[in-house]
Amino acid sequence: MPQQVQRLVIVFVVAIGALVGARQIMTPESFGKTGHYRAAAIDSVLTLPIRYAGEQVCLDCHDDIGEMKISSNHSGLSCEVCHAPAAGHADDPDTFLPPAPRQRGYCPLCHGYNPSRPSGFPQIDPVSHNPVQACVTCHDPHAPEPPDGPAECQGCHQGIVRTKAVSHHAQLPCARCHANTEEHRASPHPRELLPDKPRTRALCGECHASADAP
Repeated sequence: MPQQVQRLVIVFVVAIGALVGARQIMTPESFGKTGHYRAAAIDSVLTLPIRYAGEQVCLDCHDDIGEMKISSNHSGLSCEVCHAPAAGHADDPDTFLPPAPRQRGYCPLCHGYNPSRPSGFPQIDPVSHNPVQACVTCHDPHAPEPPDGPAECQGCHQGIVRTKAVSHHAQLPCARCHANTEEHRASPHPRELLPDKPRTRALCGECHASADAP
């Protein structure tokens, strides 16, 4: 075997041995006993202090807010989603006060425009939507409702509006194809009155039937 090949083999064997040795040294003794993880991690987790109180604990004192929230659009959110872990507050209410986020940048974490969210999910552009004002100025976070119906379709359907803006239909108002848009915006949320969705060839033909139409 050529000398240069022998050297490569020696380097390779030493590297493999070092990796195997390091794995043996660094792998915890409890790894693999109950699955592909460190079994002792369960005991470590059990020693961590409890941080979350749970919504029911919050409602034991704040039942008035609970009554307001249970029928609101935020009924599915736990109190601690916005107010942070509250076990310390539940144990010692005078010492530990949970945060009450009022800054403008907090609500857009959920309600800022995100194309992955479903159509109809309330989304805003934080830059252009009522700039400077805090969200809680107009919206009660425990019973969030728009102060009025959305002024434009993009108030709820920003994803569709942005897609339309770069299409051949950019200059068409939504009401050109969708009837009842005004009534839809004015109806209570969740919207009971839905705008018509054009599904017939005849409607498209009103604009595209002529030979010189796009």
